[in-house]
Amino acid sequence: MLGLVATGIALGQDPAGLPQHDWAGLRVYAQADKEISEAPEVVFMGNSITEGWRHQHPDFFTRNNFAGRGISGQTSSEMLVRFRQDVIDLHPKAVAILAGTNDLAMNNGYIAMENIVRNIVSMCELARFNGIKVLLCSVPPATRFGWRPQIETTELIPQLNALLKAYADTAEGVEWVDYFSALAAPDNTLPETYSPEGCHPNGEGYKVMERIIVPAINRINGTDKEYFVY
Repeated sequence: MLGLVATGIALGQDPAGLPQHDWAGLRVYAQADKEISEAPEVVFMGNSITEGWRHQHPDFFTRNNFAGRGISGQTSSEMLVRFRQDVIDLHPKAVAILAGTNDLAMNNGYIAMENIVRNIVSMCELARFNGIKVLLCSVPPATRFGWRPQIETTELIPQLNALLKAYADTAEGVEWVDYFSALAAPDNTLPETYSPEGCHPNGEGYKVMERIIVPAINRINGTDKEYFVY
């Protein structure tokens, strides 16, 4: 860092010849964050499942003043790094955190289950400290991770969800949002009705998720607001 300053390179710039990789995805929503003029009702923090939701059902976000902040492939570690920029600085009433799929898929290498939970709990605590209510979402079921087929999704996802639910049940200001139970087949797979490729929800899957998250938003806010759903 001292070397960069000494050579006249300002922090935050992209000088030619230096690595350009944006590990935590801080650039992805940087401009969109700056353009927000009204604090969102809810920020949806997540990975490709959240990103795909915003693309497939855009009106669910725009008509309800929800901000979608999903980045494909991200782990809980990367989300934690950008949490202040993409959530706290937007001053939402609540944040919906959906993380863990790519940790279990080892997108950035092995991470112990307890450390996945700690990353997610850290996001919850950052939100609560800043007066933001937390909607802690279960990881949806997956029949398989197409990019990591050797992972035992039907065993690991329920294990992670049990740990996250245990935290949510005891934490003040945290509402548990159970997508898994509504989407999973008896064998813990994700039916083709909701995902032809076995991991990412389609439009029908997102309809189910919307009908679960909306009542949770009203519960945590103590309201009875009618939100738009597909």
